[in-house]
Amino acid sequence: MSPAVPSSSAWSEKRFQLYIDRLADVLGHADRREPLRLYTTGLLLPGERKSVEPMAARVDPQNVRSRHQSLHHLVADADWDDTAVLAAVCDYVLPALQQQGPVQAWMVDDTGLPKKGTHSVGVAHQYCGQLGKQANCQVAVSLSVANEQASLPIAYRLYLPKDWAEDPARCRKAGVPAPVRFQTKPEMALEQMRQALVEGVPRGTVVADVAYGNDTAFRDELTALGLRYAVGIQAKTTVWPEGSGPLPPKKHRSTGRPPKLLRRDEQHQPVSVQQMALGLPASAWRTVTWREGSVGTLHSRFARVRVRAAHRDYWRGQVRAEEWLLIEWPDDESEPSKYWLSTLPKNSSLRTLVRQAKLRWRIERDYQELKQELGLGHFEGRGWRGFQHHATLCIAAYGFLVAERAAFSPSGAAAPFRLKAPGLPAGFRPRGAAGPRRAAPAALDCHDACPPDRRAARTVAALPLLSSAACAATTLNGSPLL
Repeated sequence: MSPAVPSSSAWSEKRFQLYIDRLADVLGHADRREPLRLYTTGLLLPGERKSVEPMAARVDPQNVRSRHQSLHHLVADADWDDTAVLAAVCDYVLPALQQQGPVQAWMVDDTGLPKKGTHSVGVAHQYCGQLGKQANCQVAVSLSVANEQASLPIAYRLYLPKDWAEDPARCRKAGVPAPVRFQTKPEMALEQMRQALVEGVPRGTVVADVAYGNDTAFRDELTALGLRYAVGIQAKTTVWPEGSGPLPPKKHRSTGRPPKLLRRDEQHQPVSVQQMALGLPASAWRTVTWREGSVGTLHSRFARVRVRAAHRDYWRGQVRAEEWLLIEWPDDESEPSKYWLSTLPKNSSLRTLVRQAKLRWRIERDYQELKQELGLGHFEGRGWRGFQHHATLCIAAYGFLVAERAAFSPSGAAAPFRLKAPGLPAGFRPRGAAGPRRAAPAALDCHDACPPDRRAARTVAALPLLSSAACAATTLNGSPLL
């Protein structure tokens, strides 16, 4: 019996094969083309686990051992460039994404992948968003491009904690490349954005949560790169209200160098954004609707004011430029719940500010699908190369689905694309299987943003990756996947 192939109309099969051919051209060796096709197919097929062994059984059940070896070599051993493959994915998907509208945002985020043991590369006891607590996990930082209809990760790299980066023997054992050094997550994100600028990726407003936005150096560097932002900050972040600022440098005396640093005194101090929000009059607050959710429109109360960031400006010679402070205070809350700083233009409307800041929900949606449907966290190896390669191929598979969604109207009139695989050998149970297959999950709603990195513990028996507006559950462009 031959390995699994996309079974669909001629046009959809040609699109899939064209996509794989474009990615294969980047891998460097012709003998990687077929493993690439099968690995990507295995990620797209329904299945409980998306690690190498169960995928080998799904795509070629009569030759599981040999197919396992070829797929494992592709992902764990073969020396190909993840950055180049992700660039090829972006080149293919971005035109389709832009058919739905221009790029509006560059989304910065990180995601945690729970992991047992201490030997897997980068694993440490650190905050894991998927679990909502400190836990043993790996963390990766990503950059995605997005508009209101679609989004795509274009950069993804494992975060290497400091105790890992400062242990050369441990790094060598895990195959960490020599040039990799310790970087904070904001530093990693800035490096990804610099590379995106070099590659000519269409610019968008940078959106990020408090973990990045509260870093003043991160915001300052975004401005230096010519990028606008709308990023979360903590309630205790200090600012100068509109029309105020730090005191000028002291007057120059007759001798010595002239003073250059800005000043504060006991009567001249910035205020926290929470203090500012609580002091705003009732007339400053407006109810704003920003998108449709699964149970109706999403809306809340917001206010905006012009401010200057005050963090350690007494070490600066010039005041920072004014920017927007955006505040959310839901009706049912006793105090404001969220704060953002944004360098969007001064004439931006309140609704524009809200929609831009809230666009970050799309990266949460991306991670939900990458983990639940495409097995982003299912790689079972311990090395750097395997971790990066598996993530790259998951994003490549996801990129094809994003392009299929974006290229056609929600009517689902496009030629169908579905995947078929030969039946598994009788009694086959891959390592790590949780037990008998359970019921298929409910359809994913593209308007229902889940909490960051959280998912229900369930078995995925189908691949409901299209938006509910485009098609019914477990279908792709109007046709079943199986």
